[in-house]
Amino acid sequence: MPRFLLALDYGGTKLSAALTTAHAREWLALERIISPPEHNAQYEQRAMLKLARKILNGKIPAAIGISFGGPVDFARGLVLLSHHVAGWENIFLRDQWRAEFGAPVEIDNDANVAALGEFKFGAGRACASLLYVTVSTGVGGGWIVDGKILRGADGVAGEIGHTIFDPNGPLCICGRRGCVEVFASGRAIARIARERLIAHPRAESRVRELIAAEITAQAVARAAQDGDEFAQSILDDAARALGFGIGTAITLLNPERVVIGGGVSKAGEKYFAAVRVAARANCLPQMRVEIVPAALGDDAPLWGAVALAQEIAQK
Repeated sequence: MPRFLLALDYGGTKLSAALTTAHAREWLALERIISPPEHNAQYEQRAMLKLARKILNGKIPAAIGISFGGPVDFARGLVLLSHHVAGWENIFLRDQWRAEFGAPVEIDNDANVAALGEFKFGAGRACASLLYVTVSTGVGGGWIVDGKILRGADGVAGEIGHTIFDPNGPLCICGRRGCVEVFASGRAIARIARERLIAHPRAESRVRELIAAEITAQAVARAAQDGDEFAQSILDDAARALGFGIGTAITLLNPERVVIGGGVSKAGEKYFAAVRVAARANCLPQMRVEIVPAALGDDAPLWGAVALAQEIAQK
């Protein structure tokens, strides 16, 4: 009888649930939904339970792995907060899912879980150590050292998005100024594009037609790939900020490989080239670290959640 593993991913703007078995490398079922604007924790939990029940279709999971987009106390299964969704302060999410399905549950923050997914199933295979960086709504990071997640004394190791790029820069959601996240995230790219279009009313760009509606990082990236120089300059600046942060991280722990995922990582080869140049300029020259795109794409946190579920299912 197959042992079903339920994988859940609470993202900043979307929710995903998937079902597989212990040794499978494909989904038996997969569902995603985009969260509405100004949604909260209660909405997310109701929606995720609905997704889980739909893909289980009466099956009982042997274990549940959860990726959460925010700081998590791994040892207690406690969500500390979400930087992007209200109402997640000090929620024992592991206990809620354990009570719902009577199965063992493990939960960690999305960057750690995605790092584990890429290490086990994706671009990090055959590596002893890697840094996974996710660039989407925010910028997060997860470390794998000697084959295991490095969580740090407070469980928040890998927060590369909150290393400082410019101490005089804009205010970050963490309360400090000039973090990598306020220059390199998807939200930052959209914000900077709008600010520059307003500041330079004569600048020509395909992005300008969006200014009365909603400018997104995806729209900026599409325009850049179509040869829009204004859009490309915004992406280049974002890539330099990200690369600076990655270079700092490489200097500290010298991983074998850096894997970059998240929506912004799909911005194209010019973006990746700029990230690599900036990273190598900000670390020691003898540190020959590979910087590569994620192999699992948007599914990295889900496959990492599978890896978490596998570990506890075997206990």
